[in-house]
Amino acid sequence: MILPLLLLSLAQASPAVAPPKSKVATPRAAAGPLEIRTDRLQRCVALAESDPEAARAEAGRWRIAGGRFLARGCAGLAFAAEKSWPSAAGEFEDAAREAQLAKDAGAANYWAQAGNAWLAAAQPAKARAALDSALTAGTLTGLPLGEAQLDHARALVATGDLESARTDIDLALTNAADDPLAWLLSATLARREGNPVRAKKDIGEALKRAADDASVQLEAGNIAALAGDEAGAREAWGQAARLAPDTPVGRSAVTALRQFDAGSGAPRADAPGTSAPIGR
Repeated sequence: MILPLLLLSLAQASPAVAPPKSKVATPRAAAGPLEIRTDRLQRCVALAESDPEAARAEAGRWRIAGGRFLARGCAGLAFAAEKSWPSAAGEFEDAAREAQLAKDAGAANYWAQAGNAWLAAAQPAKARAALDSALTAGTLTGLPLGEAQLDHARALVATGDLESARTDIDLALTNAADDPLAWLLSATLARREGNPVRAKKDIGEALKRAADDASVQLEAGNIAALAGDEAGAREAWGQAARLAPDTPVGRSAVTALRQFDAGSGAPRADAPGTSAPIGR
């Protein structure tokens, strides 16, 4: 979600640019400063995907030349591409602060990106603080708003505030209904809340959107096990193990399946590592 939000932030920087759907809209006016920085951002973003180290160098040169928050945002993308999550989060937070000083409407997007990076860094308290800033700005709408609400919910789950997380997840399901992670997290939370009907419904929605995701299959097995559906649990856990055999998710599925082999009776739905993922 980081790349679309960064591109969206550029478009929101000027009311002369029509809101984009998935990429930066081309300005209608003749070539000028906005078009120049749009082009430079796109080049820096492309470089971040192919050569993060070179992108960081370009972002540094651009910042010296006056690129301000756009340059910092690109540096954040480069760090994210390298999975240097704390560094990415720091760049996005600096971009957000600079955007706020410039009264740029894209500041909330940078706060949201920072929150997402802090989640990937397994620092949910910092993620929650950044996402609080993103949501209270009041400028996020549509899918970016839904994704920020979802990330806020993930931070709340990670810090143990399940009641507040439910509120955020329900909002996210309205604004980001096509994101399977939203349904996965909702299903996992419903299971933990002792609401099997809601859990089954929501994991069904996640499976419609991402049946090839091992995390979704793992949780489907957990929910089936909770309902006493041995065949359903076996099938889903087996799928998770096949989809991601050399990952923590796949290993958790194998551990869960061994309950059947050991003849331990009804399978447990709380094997280690079976909760919804925190990082994207």
